[in-house]
Amino acid sequence: MSSTAAGWLQVALLVVALVAVHKPLGDWMARVFTTDAAPDPAPEGPKSRLLPRGHWRVERLVYRAVGVDADSEQRWPVYLRSVLAFSLVSVLFLYLLQRVQQWLPLDHEMAAVEPGSAWNTAVSFVTNTNWQGYSGESTMGHLVQMAGLAVQNFVSAGVGIAVAIALVRGFARSGTDRLGNFWVDLTRAITRVLLPLATVAAVVLVLGGVVQNLSSGTDANTLAGATQFLPGGPVASQEAIKELGTNGGGFYNANSAHPFEGPSAWISLFQVFLLLVIPFSLPRTFGRMVGDRRQGLAIVGVMAGLATASLALTSWAQARAGGAALQLAGAATEGQEVRFGGPLSALFGTATTLTSTGAVNSMHDSYTPTGGMLVLANMMLGEVAPGGVGSGLYGMLVLAVVAVFVAGLMVGRTPEYLGKKLGRREMTLASLYVLVTPVLVLTGTAIAVVTDTGLSSLLNSGSHGLSEVLYAFTSASNNNGSAFAGLSANTPFYNTALGLAMAFGRFLPIVLVVALAGRLAVQGKAPVTAGTLPTHQPLFVGLLGAVVLVVVGLTYFPALALGPLAEALA
Repeated sequence: MSSTAAGWLQVALLVVALVAVHKPLGDWMARVFTTDAAPDPAPEGPKSRLLPRGHWRVERLVYRAVGVDADSEQRWPVYLRSVLAFSLVSVLFLYLLQRVQQWLPLDHEMAAVEPGSAWNTAVSFVTNTNWQGYSGESTMGHLVQMAGLAVQNFVSAGVGIAVAIALVRGFARSGTDRLGNFWVDLTRAITRVLLPLATVAAVVLVLGGVVQNLSSGTDANTLAGATQFLPGGPVASQEAIKELGTNGGGFYNANSAHPFEGPSAWISLFQVFLLLVIPFSLPRTFGRMVGDRRQGLAIVGVMAGLATASLALTSWAQARAGGAALQLAGAATEGQEVRFGGPLSALFGTATTLTSTGAVNSMHDSYTPTGGMLVLANMMLGEVAPGGVGSGLYGMLVLAVVAVFVAGLMVGRTPEYLGKKLGRREMTLASLYVLVTPVLVLTGTAIAVVTDTGLSSLLNSGSHGLSEVLYAFTSASNNNGSAFAGLSANTPFYNTALGLAMAFGRFLPIVLVVALAGRLAVQGKAPVTAGTLPTHQPLFVGLLGAVVLVVVGLTYFPALALGPLAEALA
């Protein structure tokens, strides 16, 4: 079978799998975040009593340990403070864990992580970025990998889901200042969605050959008679939530290209499925919660359209590489794992940059200039096709608000979306959301390329060197985590600058989203009239797609013209 035919088959299998789980998983998540389940059964007897409604026993233990009233709902400022406080504590805990790992069990003689790198890594994993300026197998002990990094893979994804659900409630509710309870949303996201799916995924990965043990490693004899050290570890369990939670941080430096993380082509394709399954199912959850499934179909239609276009263009760019050697090879194969080939590498690269995952099974720095520009543009669009777990949905909904406002300007009518009027304050919040990431990306890149400390880490000059810096700040500010690896980013300057970009890129948008949710929830529902823009029809789908490309994409065009586009034209 030719590589092109194999690529089409892989895409077809992926689409079928995503379509198959879209409805059941989307419906399940809607029930998780809306149900007030029947009281738990209690044993018969004189001390029998009804237990709190809707909470599993393990969840009640969590609420008791945290000291929160799980049966009360929060106003948006309280919900937001809970998100920020939890994230701050998470950063401090993960930083401390890295700094004392030499005294912890299963350290395998790893030294304490250097302060700058520990700060960068703590912020990275808490913000769901998973940018790694270090080599995992030679820096982190097993306990830090499990109790630190893997745990943050779960909770950072749970925070994203919780914020998305809060925004959906803002559209679905009327005349209330309550958005739910962050601690309940976070706990349910982990116990009822992420943990069950990650457990199944980990079993599949182990069966597929991904390593899962607590060994420090094994000395193996090579065919040439030499000895090579093969590091072990609890890889499959971390790999499952790494992809499922759109995190992306690899146990090994080579990430999903490493044979212990990605032992075969079908495992690599399964990992692509994992990183797409929740983001592509959340629009169904949105449609169920707002009472109109057509709205969810419209959102997922825009996501699918953008993803299809990106994959087609990236595959074309990689297959149409210039130069005699590349043409003889059939594609730009430098930097790609030969077990996966060009089509699966392009598919993985597209999926990981369209989401906030950052995992890689090929070297993006080795892509053709056009191919590298496309995966860079995927992040610049805000990672909304389908985006990260939770963050993709709330990002697309904010852009839907902008699209409705643009349509309202065209016809001279007050814009409404799902019965909520979009006035000055709502549009201010949405506009600021759109502007935050470009400001971080372009400001950070500008500072890096005009300072000696920023330029000293570059291995390449000219347009490609600019692309490497631009990619780093785009990846950090959009909480992606992948890299153009020609940039040596484990330096005091980049650890600090990228850490700040990750923190602001995660939490400033969350502040704006939760505030917008609060503004929407207090409104009543505006009645549908003949002048109401239908937001479930193809016309709106096309308008929203255009807004994503024009309003967001054109912001970065000058930077792209100086970097990858200039390199491609040269």
